[in-house]
Amino acid sequence: MASYDDRDGFIWMDGKLVEWRTANVHILTHALHYASAVFEGERCYNGRIFKSTEHSERLLKSGQLLDMPIPWTAAQIDAAKEQVLQANGLTDAYVRALAWRGAGEEMGVASLGNPVRLAIACWTWGAYYGDAKFKGAKLDISKWKRPSPETIPCEAKASGLYMICTMSKHAAMAKGCSDAMMFDYRGYVAEATGANIFFVKNGEVHTPAPDCILNGITRQTVIGMLRDMQVKVHERQIEAHELEGFEQCWLTGTAAEVTPVGQIGTWTFEVGDLTRRVATEYEKLVRA
Repeated sequence: MASYDDRDGFIWMDGKLVEWRTANVHILTHALHYASAVFEGERCYNGRIFKSTEHSERLLKSGQLLDMPIPWTAAQIDAAKEQVLQANGLTDAYVRALAWRGAGEEMGVASLGNPVRLAIACWTWGAYYGDAKFKGAKLDISKWKRPSPETIPCEAKASGLYMICTMSKHAAMAKGCSDAMMFDYRGYVAEATGANIFFVKNGEVHTPAPDCILNGITRQTVIGMLRDMQVKVHERQIEAHELEGFEQCWLTGTAAEVTPVGQIGTWTFEVGDLTRRVATEYEKLVRA
């Protein structure tokens, strides 16, 4: 594939479509130096973005949490996403909305005088974990931990919070793994680098409580699906030793969708019936 900065097509930036290769920012953009940026990842299926407005509203909330009010409404952001999909002729695509503090009068940590900018791009993107989506992903265990909510705005989908995720995934890939599972600052199971995690035991589902991790939109969707299936869901703190007793495991996220996990460190899991059913039902839902 071509580099992401060298493609044909259009990107929506600050209210207008610009050619892909000219969608640039200045080197003194505040976000590049201080990670003052928030984003959303979304998927469009058969011409419809799944839960588009929920993603737009979360983007606005993330901006508020970073003291970075985004000067667009959710409805305007929804319309911009549709515009960029049409301009690129895509009906099945990944959609990335990014808001950031731009270049302006300030270049210190404070940046209230700098403009908040918004861009939306879309491209075709297959299974995030490749064939792991069918065979079960292999996960490393990260040495980095998700921080306390007293140290970060954990409810925000903020670019800076993914630094340790990038490092964790690089380390996992060097070991032949698809991703890494992270513990939180207390030592409880948290999530993968860009996806929430679920476990199955005796027909019931267990997933970490989102008290220091992002409460993913796909996560919430899958929990709702499970409850509609009359499957009991426990949102709670999960200790490391419990992994030995879990039978199945899967990841959820916009990019990951529902991806089964076959191994985490030395712990192994079957790609069982409930995992396959959830993946199938989710695929039906997003394409309904």
